[in-house]
Amino acid sequence: MIRSLFIFLVLATQYACAQQIDPDLLRIKKRMDSVQQFSASLILDLDVPFIQMPTKTASITYAKGKKMMFSSKDFVMLPKRGLDFSLSEIFKYPFITVDRGTEKRNGRSLKVINIIPTTPQSDLALATLYMDTKAVRIVQSEINTRKEGSYTLLMNYALLKDILPSYVEATFAIEKLKIPLNFMGKGTTIDRKKMRSMETKTGKIKMQIRNYHIKY
Repeated sequence: MIRSLFIFLVLATQYACAQQIDPDLLRIKKRMDSVQQFSASLILDLDVPFIQMPTKTASITYAKGKKMMFSSKDFVMLPKRGLDFSLSEIFKYPFITVDRGTEKRNGRSLKVINIIPTTPQSDLALATLYMDTKAVRIVQSEINTRKEGSYTLLMNYALLKDILPSYVEATFAIEKLKIPLNFMGKGTTIDRKKMRSMETKTGKIKMQIRNYHIKY
């Protein structure tokens, strides 16, 4: 009886701890919430083994409570999901967090947490965040969705005080690519033989973000 009660208390304690939203994540969210809107210019480079595409330019706009919007006068290839570094998608539905300890990256100690949605309404299946708790910002996110695959965001910042990144590298899966070559703009070539021979098709979008105009 005593042993059963002990096991129950241990499990109850673990469950209660898991229910609490990580305080460092809440600190980062509070900092992100201070940004009401922003706009910036982008320099985009596509890194896909079977596609050669020239560097493109675009712009990005964001308003609190809305999705980030990208626009360009030229064709740019962007994943359907995965470019939201504002945390808005993560906080849209209820979730719990699980502390996974720390990991060293480039001499920095990053706190690692899992985010697990508690409602089937969320398209998010599991997210892993790597947080710089000293700078109060996210350095990397690994997102697994229920329907649209997985993607990874790697973020670099120009200054220690910055909350918005100056460089974002998004890694994503490319499935059933059916884009006519003439839609991809001048100077773009596709190695279709190489594309067909690759079992797992993944690509990267490398974004340099400049000329921020931020409203707090």
